[in-house]
Amino acid sequence: MPRQPPLDPRTVLGLTPDQLPRHVAIIMDGNGRWARQRGLPRVQGHEEGAIIVREIVTECARLGIGCLTLYSFSLENWKRPLDEVAHLMDLYYRYLISERETIMENDVRFRQIGRREVLPEQVLAELDRTTELSRNNRGMTLCLALNYASRAELVDAVQRIADRVAHGELRPDEIDESLISESLYTAGLPDPDLLIRTSGELRVSNFLLWQISYSELYVTDTHWPDFHREHLHEALRAYAARQRRFGAVGDA
Repeated sequence: MPRQPPLDPRTVLGLTPDQLPRHVAIIMDGNGRWARQRGLPRVQGHEEGAIIVREIVTECARLGIGCLTLYSFSLENWKRPLDEVAHLMDLYYRYLISERETIMENDVRFRQIGRREVLPEQVLAELDRTTELSRNNRGMTLCLALNYASRAELVDAVQRIADRVAHGELRPDEIDESLISESLYTAGLPDPDLLIRTSGELRVSNFLLWQISYSELYVTDTHWPDFHREHLHEALRAYAARQRRFGAVGDA
């Protein structure tokens, strides 16, 4: 398959490559509100949102973003109406099949973060196929947060660490921030530099709580199905204009 040509951020954004975030995380919110405003069923908003995923994944990959994590379905989302959840699971199944060509064309390496339990077998099978197919790609890493919750991730990490202590593989005084990071679903990835939330809500919704400790936050009122590459560009420019101090004193 032909590789998509890279984009020069200096030409597209007026930014140098080192002004771009290494890792962008997105809370893709507003599908239901987008549909309701148009008198459409909520599931239509999810279908339109999936189309936008392709556009944003492709744009980030071509701009040279190292990692993109998309908050797709949380553990709490199982509380939604059964027909909506069933439609979402079918949408993930179809998306994983239909977007493999896009993933390969853009040299993207795919991985899922979240608990695999209770996900339908057909979704798990396609997750594994896409992960294996893209394993040797060398471009952007695409993380799909599916059946994900940050508190659950931290519980799982603590249990893994506690098990190592119980088996004598680790002393309690050896537990540090680095070990905790290495025990999370996102092990091996840099923490997000930029967290984008669409649809205007001012909360992080149990998403990457450990990892976003020093992330820059960008909130837009635009619903996810209306979030196009120009909106991504606005977020990236806003990020580049920020001064990241990590607790230190910034320049005057």
